[in-house]
Amino acid sequence: MNLEQQKSTLQDLKHELLDRVSRTHKHIHEREERVSGNFSDQSQEMENQELVYNLDQEGRNELKAIEQALHRIDSGEFGFCQSCGTKIQEARIQAIPYAEYCIECATTEEA
Repeated sequence: MNLEQQKSTLQDLKHELLDRVSRTHKHIHEREERVSGNFSDQSQEMENQELVYNLDQEGRNELKAIEQALHRIDSGEFGFCQSCGTKIQEARIQAIPYAEYCIECATTEEA
């Protein structure tokens, strides 16, 4: 596994997410539109706000995972399961560049 390539991939992903989180934060906290007087419009706006809030939170969680993966690269722990210590499959790292668990442990964690 090429750690420099992984680091570059994670940094690119980090910049994309920072941009997305910046946009969602702006949408949540700097709205300039007035709230509609129509109840159905208000309901739709609330649903949209909830979706944007969830995207913001998801982006922040993913950013945290990326930061942790970058730290693991620097500390020499990247590519090893944080639970059992075995090597994480390359296909998993290709799919989820910030994966911290092998497939077996990730499945156990989700259960």
